[in-house]
Order: sequence, then structure tokens, then C-alpha cells
Amino acid sequence: MTVQSHTELVPALRDVRAVVLDTDGVITDSARVHAAAWQTTFDAFLRAHPPEDPGARRPFDVRDDYLRYVDGKSRLDGAAGFLASRGLDDSADTVRAVAADKERLFTERLRQHGVDAYPGTVRLVRALRRAGVPVAAASASRHAGELLTRAGVLDLFDALVDGAEAARLGLAGKPEPDLFLEAVRRLGVPAGHAAVVEDALAGVEAGRRGAFAVVVGVDRAAGADTAARLLRHGADIVVRDLGELLVGGTPQ
Repeated sequence: MTVQSHTELVPALRDVRAVVLDTDGVITDSARVHAAAWQTTFDAFLRAHPPEDPGARRPFDVRDDYLRYVDGKSRLDGAAGFLASRGLDDSADTVRAVAADKERLFTERLRQHGVDAYPGTVRLVRALRRAGVPVAAASASRHAGELLTRAGVLDLFDALVDGAEAARLGLAGKPEPDLFLEAVRRLGVPAGHAAVVEDALAGVEAGRRGAFAVVVGVDRAAGADTAARLLRHGADIVVRDLGELLVGGTPQ
């Protein structure tokens, strides 16, 4: 394949030598399936074990609570974070039980409905490959490979580091940068010459902690302050769709 120039890419990406993308909400639309599974799981737990504080009994919010406590994190970390935020039992046994309920619901919904890859992401990844920039997918989810396969895009990535690999290697979860650093190690590029693309607050913070050259935040929710929160946690730029990172788009 003949390597072309970086002219298809916006200036922020023209000097990077590798790109690492999170899976859920960045490559595939599976974040909505995760959020729905968490909502059903947590709401059932709240009904069965109502917090002493009436204000903490409100249902799980698929935007704010999802972004704040579970997005981008492992199932166990996400379950523990949300339970603790409502003053609920966050013992190891309870956390494992809640995480298992969420896993069962997610798997059922994934296999019933499937997932798609975002067209803008596919266009960006193909442009990066044409420019000779290696691309990796990195996710705390053990389902990442299955998600990419079901969406028909696994072969677009030069490396994949998923939750199973993270557990095998003993990698710390986000906001620690271990997952992303392992991904660029496999691509043979230092973090200081690579970009991270993430939609989770914990993920953009991980990119900043890992000293990546560029951290791109993806604001699919387009909420009132989502972009600002991504910037505060470490994003250098925020886009609503990765097609904006191609010439003709306008990063926020």
C-alpha cells in the first residue's frame, strides 16, 4: 500500500505517529447498551436496598451517573463507584453481584440487537491508515473484540488491548494510563508521539496522565456541560463525531 500524506487530517493529528481509540462510544455505539444495562441493574438494586438518605434514592441517570461513575471503567470499578456515591453497600461481594447482573443484561442485549461502528470513526481510521499511522483499540471491556467483530471493523486495527488482556497483564484501570500505554507499546510508538481518543472522563484523564501528545474527547451526549467536563479532565480538543478530525470538520 502506498502511504499518503497527512493532509486528510486536521492539524492537531498531523504530527502524531500512532492513535489509540477507546471502543464503547468511540468506535461502536455500544455505550448505549452498557448504559441501559447499568440503569436496569442499579435501579433494581436501589429499589431492593433503598438508601437511608431519600435524596440518594433517585434512579440511575444514564447521562450524568454513567459518565461520572462507570463510563470507561471496569465493571467492578463502575459498580463500586456508583454504590459508594449513594451510600450503599460497596463490599466486595455486593460489587461482584451487581457487576455480574450488569454483565448478564449487557450480554443478552448485545446478542439480541448487536452494535454498529460510527461512520465518522471508520472514515477517520481509514484516513489514518492511508497516512501510514498505526491504530489501536483499547478498552476496559472484555467484550471489545466481540464488539469490533460484530461491527465489522476489527481488521482496521493494528492492535487490541481489552479487559481480558488488562487482567492478564495486571494493568491498572482508568484513570490510570496503563491500558493506553500498553496499546502504544504494541504499536512501537512512545506516548509522547501518539494520540488518545476517548469519550469517558476517566479515559481523557488517563490520556493526560500518560503524557500523550494529543487527547481527543468525544462528546456523543452533547450535553450542556459534557464538553467542558472532558476538557477539564484532560482533553485537548472535543468533537461530537470523529469525522470532524478530517479536513472539513471543525473540532470544538
